[in-house]
Amino acid sequence: MPRSVSRGVVAPLLSCALLLTTAACNDDTQSASGAATPSASASFEQQKLAKTRFVANAGLAAGATYQWIVKPYRAGKFKKGADGRTLALVKAGLAGAFTYNRLKAAVNNAKGDPLLSKAVAPLSAGIDSLKDLGTKLRKGEAGDADVGAFEGVINSVKEAGKSAGANVVDKVPSASQLGG
Repeated sequence: MPRSVSRGVVAPLLSCALLLTTAACNDDTQSASGAATPSASASFEQQKLAKTRFVANAGLAAGATYQWIVKPYRAGKFKKGADGRTLALVKAGLAGAFTYNRLKAAVNNAKGDPLLSKAVAPLSAGIDSLKDLGTKLRKGEAGDADVGAFEGVINSVKEAGKSAGANVVDKVPSASQLGG
């Protein structure tokens, strides 16, 4: 047999043999009803994953808020007559909606970790208050208090994460993430 053909035959055979022995070793995890029983390590991994997802979602929210709301506002891009005002307001509106969505997802992720859920639970009301601010930003009706509300909620979420051992770092989302 040519060498390439023998490799093509041997590799699948070895793969099947490994799969069959692995399946035979895991046969004791089946209960009487035939369903797999969860192990303690699976719930631990799920909690770590919840914290990781929280950090990712909160980081995206913080990055979007700073990049497209706070920074342009401080630069005066939202003032009447400013160059690029319309585009800045549209981006801020999209960033506001994106931030609200990611913060809600972060709170849902926090529910998977007991320590994180206790730290983030009091922030739900503040996050809910951001719901309509994206529209206000897009229409150009936002003021100091509105931009401060975004900044305050983001800082509160970051502090809650830090107190639970989940340091949130700003991560600026791409324009496609913002619009999608």
